[in-house]
Amino acid sequence: MGSKWRKVKTALAMNLCVYVPRGLDETAPSGDIAGRFSDSVLLSPSLSSAGQSIHGRPAMPTTPTPSSSGLRLPRSGSKSLKKTCAICLTTMKPGQGHAIFTAECAHAFHFQCITSNVKHGNQICPVCRAKWKEVPFQSPLSDLPQGRTRINTPDLPRDNSSWTTGIQRIPPHRPDSNRHISSLFHSPEPAVFDDDEHLQQHSDSSDRHGSGQSSFSEIIEMKTYPEVSAVSKSTLHENFNVLIHLKAPSSSRKQNTGRDMDNLIPRNSRASVDLVTVLDVSGSMAGTKLALLKRAMGFVIQNLGPSDRLSVISFSSTARRLFPLRRMTDTGRQQALQAVNSLTSNGGTNIAEGLKKGAKVMTDRKWKNPVSSIILLSDGQDNYTVNSGAASQQQTDYTLLVPFSIHRNGEMGFHIPVHTFGFGADHDAASMHSISETSGGTFSFIEAESVIQDAFAQCIGGLLSVVVQQLRVEIECVDQNLRLRSIKAGSYLTNLTDSQIGFINVGDLYAEEERDFLVTVDVPVHKSGIEETSLFKVRCVYRDPNTKELVNFEEDESNEVKIQRPELISGELVVSMEVDRQRNRLRAAEAMAEARAAAERGDLSGAVSVLESCRRMLSETVSSQAGDRLCFALIAELKEMQERMANRRVYEASGRAYVLSGLSSHSWQRATARGNSTDSGSLLQAYQTPSMVNMVTRSQTMVLGGSLPKPAIRPTRSFTARSHPR
Repeated sequence: MGSKWRKVKTALAMNLCVYVPRGLDETAPSGDIAGRFSDSVLLSPSLSSAGQSIHGRPAMPTTPTPSSSGLRLPRSGSKSLKKTCAICLTTMKPGQGHAIFTAECAHAFHFQCITSNVKHGNQICPVCRAKWKEVPFQSPLSDLPQGRTRINTPDLPRDNSSWTTGIQRIPPHRPDSNRHISSLFHSPEPAVFDDDEHLQQHSDSSDRHGSGQSSFSEIIEMKTYPEVSAVSKSTLHENFNVLIHLKAPSSSRKQNTGRDMDNLIPRNSRASVDLVTVLDVSGSMAGTKLALLKRAMGFVIQNLGPSDRLSVISFSSTARRLFPLRRMTDTGRQQALQAVNSLTSNGGTNIAEGLKKGAKVMTDRKWKNPVSSIILLSDGQDNYTVNSGAASQQQTDYTLLVPFSIHRNGEMGFHIPVHTFGFGADHDAASMHSISETSGGTFSFIEAESVIQDAFAQCIGGLLSVVVQQLRVEIECVDQNLRLRSIKAGSYLTNLTDSQIGFINVGDLYAEEERDFLVTVDVPVHKSGIEETSLFKVRCVYRDPNTKELVNFEEDESNEVKIQRPELISGELVVSMEVDRQRNRLRAAEAMAEARAAAERGDLSGAVSVLESCRRMLSETVSSQAGDRLCFALIAELKEMQERMANRRVYEASGRAYVLSGLSSHSWQRATARGNSTDSGSLLQAYQTPSMVNMVTRSQTMVLGGSLPKPAIRPTRSFTARSHPR
């Protein structure tokens, strides 16, 4: 007992208070100690303050706590203090791969340990309590020579069931490290964001480009389905429906994205991505929201490959480029994680300024990867542009939030979709949906805060699997008497020329992603003796994102839509199931839009009535009677929307966001996160691709070291286990 008291009194006399777990060997490898004591570890998205660390061992608390192991001093006495870091209690010897910082008071520490201490505003020596005039900051890791590897990598599990975010470490000591060390995250922003890191040079061009046409292992799958197989030749048939079904190719080869990805995203040397994340760090993001955002960003960073580039923009009352466009190499990931970990919440919500800075990163960059996208997350309403007093006359003009350079119809020709994520119940769903529609992105509603990582995973699962770009579908009538009436393509831009030629600008497709477009024509009377009529032919033109070559896909007569023209139709013709289910999807989307308009006028009962009428109509269709899964999903979705329009309070809290996210998903035929579910088993996720499913599954099943248990993702409550909708 006396021995322990002597140690306590000695520690207090030196103003030294350090917690050491029981049984800690003071000669333990410095890499393990640094990882466990580093503030970077505590802030890492994969580790939380729940009190656990790697391999289930207790994590070091940020403040001293009573312990049976007591307060320990180095056994070698005061002389050894000069050779021992007073923060981590390990020896400091030259050549061990750790930079050593000697303060003006002559006390020395591991550079990594003291920067973690200083980061939180502590400018006092932990040993003598002297106030420092010069404090250490971590220098930009971009100063490291190319090819330098990290040292003291902890022995972390690498199997599929256990994953942890990379732990940030201070770079090894360099001979010129005595020069002034500045912080990457506090340097002034340049006037022009042309400091993006150069693109990765592929040494094996044959692997990237292939050899001529052989680089195209697969092409777009295209099928056409007439509404019925035959129409009487003596009858004018108006509003005849023909479905055009497209499916993007899968990939035969595989390539890793992040570390230990186990070939998660299959692709033909997949197209690299330039991704800018615009993150809300206003005061309302404080606490759990910000912690979950950091964890989700850690997941994104770890799953980007060395050819992908990432930039981080944070915004509150103003916006700041926190991290320039950098490749996600080991060094790039480390920098990005540090940038994300430095996020703090305060101030208001200036979405326009955040998007302006994110667009500037894209427009000012010197180099461009084949795929470009912006992710925007916010939990509040912009109170500087559309909701401020100065803009009171244009409160509903949400296009003011989107820089013209990334408008879908912008004159500069950029195609940079903004995928928006409304976080929680207080975000402005109308503005987030408008931003996504204006730029060509999707809107996801994150109702349950814990689903944010899964929502991000679903998004990047698609972005990391782009196999088709600038897809354009061309429709040309074969019969000169045939007339194209309409092309129903949701939010995709369409054009009709002289009722004989039509175009659909589809843009990018993810691997194995499907698109369905309903073409309506007037079938003329057929007077000739031929028993068959060719309606129109379809051609696809797109660019391969890897080879940059244009692919012109048009097969002989197989892409001509033909129907039989008998004199008389005997019996009832069978309606195409494919056409009927897509008509149901379009009817449901129209009902959702109509119900939303009624709800915004304050007529919630009218909105519910519209949805109920559509539900009854869908339940009587051919596809519903045949047990079509999509039809059941639409009926259940409409039911869910009815419940979320029960009263004004429920609609304002979640109904509006849920409906708009559903409209975004159906109009683009692309998966979005809705409510509290991104579960591929949910009927809502009809548009999820295999790459999305794999990434979401990885997010849901990974074992995060020390993280809080993830709640189970439950299906939306309107679905039941029965095979028929209620």
